[in-house]
Amino acid sequence: MAKYQDEGTFIQKTWALGHWRARKVTISAGAGVLAEATVLGKITANGKYIKSLKAATDGSEVPDAILSEGVDAATKDVETIVFIAGEFDQDALVLGAGHTLGSIDAVFRTKSIWLVKPMG
Repeated sequence: MAKYQDEGTFIQKTWALGHWRARKVTISAGAGVLAEATVLGKITANGKYIKSLKAATDGSEVPDAILSEGVDAATKDVETIVFIAGEFDQDALVLGAGHTLGSIDAVFRTKSIWLVKPMG
């Protein structure tokens, strides 16, 4: 018989609109304190995530995901959930140095991440 386990409670984010997909990833130690909705890039060498900075040269300069909740990865790796597809309020995103909504939008569209400006 299947065993079910409570894995916690997820509170819907008002900036994560409509349908979305998520997965568990590791935020690299030294990434610092990151706020929810931070645009992340993936380090090519180890597959861990950090805030995407346009001037980076380790692979993380390419926006890859959006952080679902704030984390403190100042001194240790942290496992957390990131959004890998869906619609998101563009005004809620936390962008790394050098990135603009224009610079991340084209990349995100290839990953089925859509940036929108909610009406209302």
